[in-house]
Amino acid sequence: MNHQTNSPHPKNTSIQKAPSAKKGSSAKKRRRRKNRAVFAMLLLFSVILFAAAALWNKIPLPVSAPVASPSPSPSPVPTATPVPEPETTTIHFSATGDNLIHDVLYKQAARRAGGNGYDFTALYENIAPFYQNYDVNWLNQETLVNDVYEPSNYPAFSTPGALGKHMYDIGFRVFSLSNNHTYDKGAGGITATREFWNSMPEDCLTVGLSSDDSPENAVVVQTVKGVKIAYVSYTEHTNGIPKPSSATEHVTLTSQTDLIQQQVEYARTVADFVVVGLHWGNEDSHGIRDDQRNLAQSIADWGADVIIGTHPHVVQDLEWKTSADGRQVLVAYSLGNFVSGQSAGDNMLGMILTFDLSLTKYPDGTTETSVSEAKAWPIVNHYGWGHSNITCYFFSDYTPEMAANHGVKKYSPQFSYDYAKSVFENNISAEFLQMG
Repeated sequence: MNHQTNSPHPKNTSIQKAPSAKKGSSAKKRRRRKNRAVFAMLLLFSVILFAAAALWNKIPLPVSAPVASPSPSPSPVPTATPVPEPETTTIHFSATGDNLIHDVLYKQAARRAGGNGYDFTALYENIAPFYQNYDVNWLNQETLVNDVYEPSNYPAFSTPGALGKHMYDIGFRVFSLSNNHTYDKGAGGITATREFWNSMPEDCLTVGLSSDDSPENAVVVQTVKGVKIAYVSYTEHTNGIPKPSSATEHVTLTSQTDLIQQQVEYARTVADFVVVGLHWGNEDSHGIRDDQRNLAQSIADWGADVIIGTHPHVVQDLEWKTSADGRQVLVAYSLGNFVSGQSAGDNMLGMILTFDLSLTKYPDGTTETSVSEAKAWPIVNHYGWGHSNITCYFFSDYTPEMAANHGVKKYSPQFSYDYAKSVFENNISAEFLQMG
């Protein structure tokens, strides 16, 4: 046996063998078939790789959107605490002088009503719209208003209740009743006028008549837009008529300074503002007495914010006084007449006083008050010959032609438009006077 022929050899070893025709031929064929198969597989694999590469380059792989890393939340900005602002409330206030109802006025009102009561519309129609612009309208009602006594003239006045109702309809809500004619009809007149005013709507206030002298009784407080206003009124005299012994109410005289001080000081504690009415001074005089100025200063020191003067039937000046605690106090010494049947040129000229009362509340609970915008609006009480068609105008609406036909020229020939203008300009400080 030839062992060498059957031994395996590595593929790379060259062996010289003896030729064997059949067996050698079969081995070659098998190797060729195997090589072709391997080649075919390599070729197929190459094609697949080539195709895959081509496809890879043409079709981009989907790219996932980058996931943003969460950004840190901003630190919260501290919210500033709102700083409370001061709150200011302003009351627009008007005051009008002597509503002096002589017989010619109520007789004309009776004729206009055609025998059915009294119609006072024409007397005030040119002025009435003005009062709609104010939160408070104050009036010195010079005569007793009632429906018990027959209407009567000077020296002992009685005025129909229709007059009081008409003044309320115009817009007046505060009526000062302390004057030299309050006792004209004795105790009965006081009772009658009190009954009338008590019959008016609840927001209609009267001041100056009280049943006793205690501050709680004499001081009247009104609340307007949340602001409290206290009122007191005093008169210099009562035409020599003593207090009726059986009267249920009475006035306080300006000579009773201890009582006035108590009442004004009390008013200061219960209200934001104190308005004082003073029926004082010399009739038909534009001059202001020193004792008036001194009393005004004392009342300012005791707590008044505004002092409204009436009685002289002519205009007197205004001024500011500084109170003991540093407040600016407005003093109008005389507003003159509103309407009347008088017969002197100066008695035809009056003024409406306006001003603002401002209350400021601060966040810390403190408050501050002020009086400002004080203005004097001149008015003319006009009538024709024989006191016919009495009515009232603002001087700004008055004309030289109207003045030339004023019935007062029968008694005061000097009366004219320029005369009226000079009375206002010579007796009312320019800082207050509103001629236009």
